[in-house]
Amino acid sequence: MITELLQQVRVIDPVAGTDAIADVLISKQEGINSHPQIVSVAATITDIPQDAVIHDCRGLLLGTGLVDLYSHSGEPGFEERETLTSLLQAATAGGFTRICILPDTSPIIDHPGVVTQLLQATASATPSIYLWGSLTLNAAGKQMTEFADLLNAGVVGFAESQPWENLGTVRRILEYLQPLGKPVLLWCCDRQLAGNGVMREGTDSIRFGLPGNPTAAETSAVAALIELVATTGTPVHIMRVSTARSVELIAAAKSQGIPVTASTTWMHLLLDTSALQSYHPSLHLEPPLGNPQDRIALRRAVKTGIIEAIAIDHAPYTYEEKTVAFAESPPGAIGLELALPLLWSNLVATGEFTALELWQAMSSRPGECLQQKIPAIIPGNKAELTLFDPHKSWQVAGKYLHTLSRNTPWLGENLTGKVLQTWN
Repeated sequence: MITELLQQVRVIDPVAGTDAIADVLISKQEGINSHPQIVSVAATITDIPQDAVIHDCRGLLLGTGLVDLYSHSGEPGFEERETLTSLLQAATAGGFTRICILPDTSPIIDHPGVVTQLLQATASATPSIYLWGSLTLNAAGKQMTEFADLLNAGVVGFAESQPWENLGTVRRILEYLQPLGKPVLLWCCDRQLAGNGVMREGTDSIRFGLPGNPTAAETSAVAALIELVATTGTPVHIMRVSTARSVELIAAAKSQGIPVTASTTWMHLLLDTSALQSYHPSLHLEPPLGNPQDRIALRRAVKTGIIEAIAIDHAPYTYEEKTVAFAESPPGAIGLELALPLLWSNLVATGEFTALELWQAMSSRPGECLQQKIPAIIPGNKAELTLFDPHKSWQVAGKYLHTLSRNTPWLGENLTGKVLQTWN
């Protein structure tokens, strides 16, 4: 038996809705298949087991494990960008205990054999890994996958990494998925309206001389999807929300009882188009960073729960792939190890969010979007926990990162806030 006592730690429990200083006793049977358990939570624990390892945790935070709704894995197919091992190590270092992988691997996750292979390769790994099954075969967007077979193989739900091309196909997919009752993840973007835009259309796109991607490329697709959800009754999670108008459409849909949930990415909460004056290729994202009013609206939506979750959308690329002109670079940036410290510093430390509000958006509510419950920090529950030091400084440098890729605008900078340990 391994027993740890965390003394006077700040316990952030978004499930129970509590934020308080306490002692927490955790135990774990020795062995690879045993799960750590929460033995006791109290203002002060006096009955301490003789073999307990005692940690002075004053100034530290203990929260429920973080959940990432969608990120990209290099393996299989692009192991030079990221392997499953490096991805899981980066997720653990970032405080995540559950991570969901989009189906755009090579081969894509459109066949039960691929699902079985990936789940067997990560069966004993931490954090827990979940796979989104592809909605269509070979990413062609025309022929549907065998949904029941993928579910039986172990996918958590269904997603497409790219926006759809045919609304008729989307409607048919939602009709087929309705009786299955599993999560469906879709990205709303009209490629024809987006054109060759590489940043959000507006004053800054004119000032920086970069092709603009209009807000309507997202919002028209959001409106169309909401209509299909209202018609079919199939619940859908709208991923990568990036505009203020999309927030309005989603809020209106929810007020009418239409079953939609939503997420935005961590970088869309932190940055807007003004950051692109650096032309840093790691700021080339899909969807593009919003205008300042979009960033403000997204923050408000996450805080109030209109947008349930903050996703990482970790997208690793090699140095050679990303070290090109902004418009020619592949869109995406890494984030698993950076999101929590940067969100904490910019949202919680500034007083804009409470610690509970941030943890709800990164832990309990993403779990609900997956139709899963995150265990509360109470005696008798499994310990799925993240220990975070909001004051520890560290440098975003290759020797301190676990991911194989370095495509981030924060490379070389010093951050404040570091995950110290996870239990899973």
